Amino acid sequence: MTVRITRRLGDSPRNRGSSGATCPDIFELSDGNFAVIGTDRTKELDGGLPADSARADQERIVVITRETLIRAKKDIPDV
Repeated sequence: MTVRITRRLGDSPRNRGSSGATCPDIFELSDGNFAVIGTDRTKELDGGLPADSARADQERIVVITRETLIRAKKDIPDV
């Protein structure tokens, strides 16, 4: 089964005031997971992870704007 993007959560970057389309974004995937487009800040933030948190080699710490997440809240399922 091929995983695909099924919908955007929240407003598009353009609706959030971006002049282009290359801004943070959140998507729901066909397998029920979520994909995030954000800025890779792994090198900067990795050393500050809490002691009970870990990141695998293939994982990255990605930052999105507060506005992106707040506008997506209405579209995030409760379960």
